[in-house]
Amino acid sequence: MTNSEFGKFDHVSTGIEGLDFILRGGLPKDRLYLLQGNPGTGKTTMGLQFLLDGEEKGEQGLYITLSESKDELIAVGRSHYWDLTKLEIFDLTISGESLRDNSKYTVFHPSEVELDETTKLILNEVERINPKRIVFDSLSEMRMLASEPLRFRRQILAMKQYFNGRQCTVMMLDDLTAQTAQRQLESIAHGVITLEYVPTEYGKQRHALRVVKMRGVNFQSGSHDFNIETGGLVVFPRLDGPPTEETVHTGTIRTDNHDLEELLGGLDYGTSTILTGPAGIGKSTLALIYACKAAENGERSSLYLFDEGVDTLYKRTSALGLDVKRFVAEGLMNIQQIKLAELTPGELAHRVSRDVEENGTRVVVIDSVNGYLMSTPQERFLTMQFHELLGYLNRKGIVSILVVGQYGLVGTMKAPIDMSYLADSVVLLRYFEAEGEVRQAISVLKKRTGKHERTIREFRIDKGGIQLGQPLSEFRGVLTGTPVFHGKNERLMDNDEERRS
Repeated sequence: MTNSEFGKFDHVSTGIEGLDFILRGGLPKDRLYLLQGNPGTGKTTMGLQFLLDGEEKGEQGLYITLSESKDELIAVGRSHYWDLTKLEIFDLTISGESLRDNSKYTVFHPSEVELDETTKLILNEVERINPKRIVFDSLSEMRMLASEPLRFRRQILAMKQYFNGRQCTVMMLDDLTAQTAQRQLESIAHGVITLEYVPTEYGKQRHALRVVKMRGVNFQSGSHDFNIETGGLVVFPRLDGPPTEETVHTGTIRTDNHDLEELLGGLDYGTSTILTGPAGIGKSTLALIYACKAAENGERSSLYLFDEGVDTLYKRTSALGLDVKRFVAEGLMNIQQIKLAELTPGELAHRVSRDVEENGTRVVVIDSVNGYLMSTPQERFLTMQFHELLGYLNRKGIVSILVVGQYGLVGTMKAPIDMSYLADSVVLLRYFEAEGEVRQAISVLKKRTGKHERTIREFRIDKGGIQLGQPLSEFRGVLTGTPVFHGKNERLMDNDEERRS
């Protein structure tokens, strides 16, 4: 065996693209697998997808059911617009005698080969159909037949050996309803996949998938979000893959605003920027200025809006002279309104990655992180999820802009989560009081790539976009919201024209 052949397997697809990606190509062929999860987590749906994928590839499948009747399975298929008429379904629910019999069952007796009634029916059907894929639903009924844990283990082990000899891939479903944990099944199976609920107090039911083990496969470990949708399970692999050696676009997005370029020095491709400040300060507008500039350069941007409506965005940006609507119509800007109660963090990361991979997006704006935080039932994992997302986007050479709203308007400010160490650049926008007016200040706290000013400048947003004043060198305490003037001449932006109007 050559080095290039070592560790390679013939794979069989699960019928679920995201799960195949997690498994680095699918399930190793001709092995027995355990699919476990509480009732309602999607085991039956996944089993049907597995068999329907085989049907499309010309591989004979067999669904053996001891829990749901054939009519019930056909109804499940109909809800997903699947035609199960060509699928071989062996319904053992109608054979109630085997379940009412109090005798103790086993597949192989130690002294001689002996099949109980139910097992004999199953094996006869397998001999008749000669399937390449089998789904066995479910192991709870087999526990009832076996009656004792030791006999149950012997039964499953004997079935595994039998199926291995027939060169077929078997998926056994277990609903985890046994009062005591049956961990011995995990040691028998070649691979174990667990489907589970993710606790959430509001919004739609959320699910997660975890590959517990898969012998000989360097699978992507950890928890992955998935949805049960019309058409089957959709799995969203986490973006924690190893760095790849890719040739990515380099360069910098620069605006036509000389003062803004002096302050920030543009946004470099392959970097992330946090725009943080209180509500209404201009964070979203600043992000859109760079997105529109990318569109003017012929590059595509994607905006994921958690807080602001699309129509409101059009009206606001049009008043500022930013022709966002035209860029959307030309396909240079994609705006997605995110429903907080309906989206999981894994699904958002999947959307972003697909958009980058399939549509050539160069700028990604998430507005805002506060909304993303509210969509996450497990807040303590948010920083890690953003670390994975930003790492992926940086590897792809994307300009990432994250809008982070701070709590409060003046005085002491606080962000919902500290992600400043994750970003390459941090821009702080701040209200402050001077001359009896509420004014706005901007400063760059951090930039890993290139030079930037360390000054604090006043700014305002008008028809021409963002306008910057001179550095507020004669003030101190601007970032506290109550600055003290200690110079001879006030260095504020001229408001005479506004007063005259």
